[in-house]
Amino acid sequence: MPAFRDVIDVPLVVRRLHKSRSEVRKELGIAEDVKVVIFNFGGQVCGASDTQELPPNYVKLAKDAYTPDLMAASDCMLGKIGYGTVSEALAYKLPFVFVRRDYFNEEPFLRNMLEHYQCGIEMIRRDLLTGHWKPYLLRALTLKPCYDRPINGGEVAAHILQDTAVGKKYISGKLSGARRLRDAIVLGYQLQRAPGRDVGIPEWYSLSEKEIGVRPAVAPASRRINGSAESSFEDFEILHGDMQGLTDTMAFLTSLSGLVGNDPRIPEKQSRERTAASVLFDLQEDIYVARAPGRLDVMGGIADYSGSLVLQMPIREACHVAIQRSDPIKQKLWKHTQARQLANGAVPILQIVSFGSELSNRAPTFDMDLSDFMDGDKPISYEKAKEYFSQDPSQKWAAYVAGTVLVLMTELGVQFTDSMSILVSSSVPEGKGVSSSASVEVATMSAIAAVYGLNIAPRDLAILCQKVENHIVGAPCGVMDQMTSACGEANKLLAMVCQPAEVKELVSIPTHIRFWGLDSGIRHSVGGTDYGSVRVGTYMGRKMIKCAASDLISQSFPSTPTQSCDASEEYEKYGVDLLKSEASLQYLCNLPPHRYEAAYARDIPEFITGDEFMEKYGDHNDAVTVIDPKRSYSVKAPTRHPIYENFRVEAFKALLTAAKTDEQLSALGELMYQCHYSYNACGLGSDGTDRLVNLVQEIQHRKTTSQHEGPSLFGAKITGGGSGGSVCVIGKNSLKSSEEIFEIQKRYKAATGYLPIVFEGSSPGAGKFGASAAVESVKDASDQIQFVTRQIRYERVIGPGTL
Repeated sequence: MPAFRDVIDVPLVVRRLHKSRSEVRKELGIAEDVKVVIFNFGGQVCGASDTQELPPNYVKLAKDAYTPDLMAASDCMLGKIGYGTVSEALAYKLPFVFVRRDYFNEEPFLRNMLEHYQCGIEMIRRDLLTGHWKPYLLRALTLKPCYDRPINGGEVAAHILQDTAVGKKYISGKLSGARRLRDAIVLGYQLQRAPGRDVGIPEWYSLSEKEIGVRPAVAPASRRINGSAESSFEDFEILHGDMQGLTDTMAFLTSLSGLVGNDPRIPEKQSRERTAASVLFDLQEDIYVARAPGRLDVMGGIADYSGSLVLQMPIREACHVAIQRSDPIKQKLWKHTQARQLANGAVPILQIVSFGSELSNRAPTFDMDLSDFMDGDKPISYEKAKEYFSQDPSQKWAAYVAGTVLVLMTELGVQFTDSMSILVSSSVPEGKGVSSSASVEVATMSAIAAVYGLNIAPRDLAILCQKVENHIVGAPCGVMDQMTSACGEANKLLAMVCQPAEVKELVSIPTHIRFWGLDSGIRHSVGGTDYGSVRVGTYMGRKMIKCAASDLISQSFPSTPTQSCDASEEYEKYGVDLLKSEASLQYLCNLPPHRYEAAYARDIPEFITGDEFMEKYGDHNDAVTVIDPKRSYSVKAPTRHPIYENFRVEAFKALLTAAKTDEQLSALGELMYQCHYSYNACGLGSDGTDRLVNLVQEIQHRKTTSQHEGPSLFGAKITGGGSGGSVCVIGKNSLKSSEEIFEIQKRYKAATGYLPIVFEGSSPGAGKFGASAAVESVKDASDQIQFVTRQIRYERVIGPGTL
């Protein structure tokens, strides 16, 4: 938790059992050989009203029934994820079939635990509501949960709190437990700060500060003026290059100086990640820095893997990566890597520190021997790398960073004989649908290219980064995220045709139009089940269309005279050349909507099972997804979506240059609404994103019917992979529209308890940013460390816009 200076791991908190499995089953009248499912949602275990008629084989329990005993007596559980539920499922080795839980930030961590200990299966919400439970329950019975670690977390936590309260342990310096608690609360206030909205430090804390005689700790390498943080360049001199006014880059470079051990601005007790980072670099040698932004999906979204035109805006939030290349003998090493060097000799080692790990339930550090990426004299396969990074869920994040090294080895034949130290610091929030993973991949590969003098064009770099995500991370995403992060420009929409990745142009955003991103609070993952199943359904639909076109061609050349008349009509209706092109269709978006409706729409099924599809059509010909024979896939909606989305994006792009009228904005907004509801039809919607879109509609229609003023907001849509994440909103570039965005924030929080993050503003992509190097220099006789930033010479790294 970021509000605290120390985080102490404790075991799972699990309630003790009162009765045995046999006792519970005997009381319920259930034989030992009967399979039992416990239905558990939010503490309401197997509940029903007194007047409700129960389905067959359904047992209603008393309101005061003791849940742990019931869980331990069951064979599997169906419910929603919660900390206590997951803890007890793991402790009792109870297979858990769960559905996603909106507005619950702990879900990804708990899902990872269930996956790691072979204890969980995700059920999509549609199957829960329609009663399609049997396949999930049968699969749950085949699991073999293997959690065998301690479960006395409550007792351990109680002892820690007791010792802290009385001052025995866990105390930083001379500060008391009560003072540490006050620090945590103040940092919690600071975390609530947002642009245009400051949160003051409580008066009671200021008073206590004077009484104790010390100052509250502030973030390293920053000064506080009027309660806000301001980046300082007192320790820097810019020799060459243009920082392009990017304050986040200035702050990141300043934070590097804060890693020096004797810097007075460093808090007395550093977090684990800052402690690890403080010994990561040799400050006498060059440190290369790259920056890559996240992106806001304005139009296009999941149609990218079907070849659509997409319109993407690089956002203000970005990932910075600092990297240093060093001789294995001279590399600064952590203690455990030093021990490995003693055992194996001076071999090249990759060390990574990720800032912000406490916000994302992941380990702050990762290290490996680069030789682990070799299989004899060749790089290991992507499949082996995927298995390597999946061994420990807390370090799976490292695949996004270290995976770039393996891709460069495999695709470009780069040999890494030196060690590398990498620091990753990202302000792109995870799980919000704004491409946090792509920004990490692009920034990392850009930094590696800089330090090794690799001349990689931004487009090529983006395609290489997609391979990291598809094959090493295992997320079946398209390429638009990486392309925007690498090739985008500030205040422009990247217009790209994803066939596979051709930048068509950079479209300037008209000055009277503005885009915002609003986070729903529902975590999004392109590796999630819904995204992958929709992609499978889309490729199934493409295969069906190609087969149907081939059948029509064969009908055009009849084998018997009695068919000649009908064949002639078919030939006149479709045209053999056109059918041949559709029979070899590579990208679904190349099929116009009118052709889809005229020739194929009626024959595409709403749903089809995996085994039925494979029996009739064979493979779906998608390299990054696999068909589950036992699963039912939606086909019609996923097939229709990219065909119409490509048309919507082309219309949207054309409308951007139309006259500056409300009619123009209304038409643009309508296209976004259509996209949103098409996502929902595919099964990629969510309660939170629907609520945000509905709030935009309410405000728009309220203004439309007003006699005094017209609307300022005109449309909204879910973004990226869907199933949560953020929505993109279009409106006038005016103060009124900003006020209405703030109103939506407040109304959403009132309804859900979650205050949406607002993404606004834009910044350049990695290719436009270029790369910088930080080098150590002595400032004065006091030996304080000063960093000097400069643009890398062109003979070492190609400059901005061409990297």
